[in-house]
This record gives sequence, structure tokens and C-alpha cells, in this order.
Amino acid sequence: MSPTIAVVGAGPGLGLALARAFGREGFHIGLIARDAARLTADVATLKAEGVTASAHPADIRDRAALRTALEAVGPVDVLEYSPGPQGAPITPALDTTVDSATAQFELNVLGAITATEVVLPAMLARGAGTLIFTTGASSILPISFLGSAGLAMAALRNWSLSLHDQLAPRGVHVGAVTIATALTETDLPAVAARYVDMWRTPTPEHLIGNLDDLREKIAAMASATA
Repeated sequence: MSPTIAVVGAGPGLGLALARAFGREGFHIGLIARDAARLTADVATLKAEGVTASAHPADIRDRAALRTALEAVGPVDVLEYSPGPQGAPITPALDTTVDSATAQFELNVLGAITATEVVLPAMLARGAGTLIFTTGASSILPISFLGSAGLAMAALRNWSLSLHDQLAPRGVHVGAVTIATALTETDLPAVAARYVDMWRTPTPEHLIGNLDDLREKIAAMASATA
């Protein structure tokens, strides 16, 4: 039986690239996102390319809907969680409110915890499985204009690294992929290959991009607006 990866927050860029990369490894792909029509089209695209996939529409912020979608995917060997912060309001640090922070936590942190609660028990029973959580540069660097998103991203990265320490001895690998650069269409296959590498060779974190370059860009932007 083919292994299964659930791509939660499957967008038309990274999500589709991950589906293709894991599809080449023989995985069935369960795509979870809000846009039912796009997911159906993505499944058809992947089928034409020889990749088996299924569409499971759900709003990730609706925890009951997310549970139902993951249960419909079936036994999950790899969970990849990458809804992206754009799915909730992003406010600068000074303008962050309880509501904007809560919206980002619901999307990026509570959704990740919910998804893990669904798939982890079977992984522990098998003594095998992989959880991969995608974060952005604001999970590591303070970026003022990403205030509410940075709060949630930093929490997700911290939780992922903590889970790694606890679950590795039990056969379940947890990893964080931190994307600290803008991705173009041509970048996506190589980036998706890094996720496959993380599945094959368990490591706690992959950094995509250069933090020093990003620090310089942030400093330049701050100077320009000062």
C-alpha cells in the first residue's frame, strides 16, 4: 500500500510542488485547503502527471472541519502543515491586537496542534511517521510589519523543535522548515526536494534562505521609512 502525505494548507505554489515531489516517491497525496474548486483542479492536474491525489476542502481555522478532512485522508504517514500567514489578518507589531494575534494563532498554531492530535496516535502505534511544519523568517527574526504573524510563527517553530526532542525516541520525526526568502516558480521544485530530504533523513530544521541577507534588507527598509 502506498504511503500517504497530508498537505494541510495546500496552495497552488508550494503545496502543488510538494504534491509532485512526494508523488514521485510513490505517495498518495491528500490536499487540504479552503478552495474546493482549486483542489479539484489540482487533483486532475496531478492525475495527468501520474500522481494519485484526493481533495479534502476545509477551513483550517475550523478545527472540527480540519479533523474531518484529515480523517477522510486516511492513515497519514507524513503530515505537512503550511497554511501560511496570509489566511488571517497580519498586523504590524504596534498595531497587533488580541483579535489579530488570536487569528494568527488559530491558523498557524491551533491548526497545527489539531492536525497533530488527529494523525499522531496512529504514528506512535506504528512507531513511525513524520510531522513537518512550515514557518517563515518571522519565526526567527523580529520583523515589525509581521507582528501578529511573527508571534504565531515563532510559537509554531518552538513547539515543533520541542516535539522533535520528545517524539524522536518513539520513532516519529518532527521537523520545521523555515522559509526566509521569497520563492519564485522556478525555486519550488528545489524547495520541495528539501522536504523530501527531511522525510528521508530526519533533521529538526531546514532553513531555506539567508538570514544575514534578510537582516540587511529589513535594516534597509527601516532606514528608508525612518
